[in-house]
Formats: sequence, C-alpha cells, structure tokens
Amino acid sequence: MSIFTGAFWKAAFERAVKTFAQAEGALLIAGGTGILDTDWQTSVSISGMAAVVSLLTSIGSDAFTSGDGPSLTNAET
Repeated sequence: MSIFTGAFWKAAFERAVKTFAQAEGALLIAGGTGILDTDWQTSVSISGMAAVVSLLTSIGSDAFTSGDGPSLTNAET
C-alpha cells in the first residue's frame, strides 16, 4: 500500500478522526468543565492539531514500513 492509494488515506483518516475524538474527550475530562462551560475554540484547535499529527504519523509509518500502509504493524493487511 502506498500513500497514493485510497485505502491508505481511508485508514489514515480513520485514525485521525479517532485521535481527534480521543483528544477532545481527554480535554473535556481533564478540564473538569461541563459541556456548556467548555472553551470550544481552544478545545477543537488542540484536538485538530492531534489529528494533524496522527496524519503525519501515518505518512511516516508508511515510509518506515516500505509502503505497507499507515500502520507500523501492517494491521491493514
């Protein structure tokens, strides 16, 4: 699998969405704020950066594993 395939980007995007959700959840819990009291702009910005880092990690993993996909463990095969 290469980064130039739809399968790679589908798997990488799925990881990024999961990372975004995990980061957002962690921020809400760590902040100890209610849903209405949360600073959403900052929270979404931080979670978005985590998603970008996830995508970059997927690209790096593909390069490290000689084009086998966004996973270091070849989970897509």
